[in-house]
Amino acid sequence: MADMYGPDVLSGTARRRRPQVPVVDAERDLVVEDAETGFCGAVVGFDRSHDGEFVKLEDRHGRVRLFAMTPSAFLIDGSPVTLRKPAPAARGPRITASGSRKVEGLRARTARAGRIWVEGIHDAALVEKIWGHDLRVEGIVVEPLHGIDDLARLVADFGPTPSARLGVLVDHLVEGSKESRIVAGLGGDVLVTGHPYVDIWQAVKPSAVGIREWPVVPRGEDWKTGICSRLGWGDPSDGFRHVLSSVSSYRDIEPALLGAVERLVDFVTEPA
Repeated sequence: MADMYGPDVLSGTARRRRPQVPVVDAERDLVVEDAETGFCGAVVGFDRSHDGEFVKLEDRHGRVRLFAMTPSAFLIDGSPVTLRKPAPAARGPRITASGSRKVEGLRARTARAGRIWVEGIHDAALVEKIWGHDLRVEGIVVEPLHGIDDLARLVADFGPTPSARLGVLVDHLVEGSKESRIVAGLGGDVLVTGHPYVDIWQAVKPSAVGIREWPVVPRGEDWKTGICSRLGWGDPSDGFRHVLSSVSSYRDIEPALLGAVERLVDFVTEPA
């Protein structure tokens, strides 16, 4: 016969289900407490041995201890948790300082016959800082001119052709300037681009070098010397070290310079 009274409530068969202990990723700096010892600290790393996976905790006094990552071994805000090592973040394509996709395992490429010329050492260093990887991928050599006053003769000596194009980056290339007159009529296998700034330093965003704006230097005063004097940067060599070290990617550069260099790279690498 069926038991009309149901199971014995004292038999222990009707047990309460234990609450599930949450599993938490042990992200760096997560603060947890070891349930057994009461040691409280932030996650600073992991270790592994034949006994299993361990988490490194550092307390507020700088003491670091290892704890086995066993179930329910830790507390967060007084509640038990099980720690697990976070899964490694998915790695997407690596990006260069210029914003292009990085070519992994790059091998040196034979330099092209074409060249990109810039006005001076500072220009060359800044272009290398941002576009260095791209230039090596394309096999483009950047050469400093130390000024463009003799540009027409230098271009004639180089002898640009459709298979050996020449790109020139010029400071202060604005309508009616001395620079705009010098670069006129250099031929179809030469492309001159530039930016409107007195010097390439000024093509670096002021926020990147820690100032609100670039100081105004009166005409007739050496611009770099005047800038360093007004900002307390020492001499121009000290000033440029500060500028160059402040730049890490295209985000630190004004759009006028970015566009000018990108056009030169495209021009020099365009098939004949």
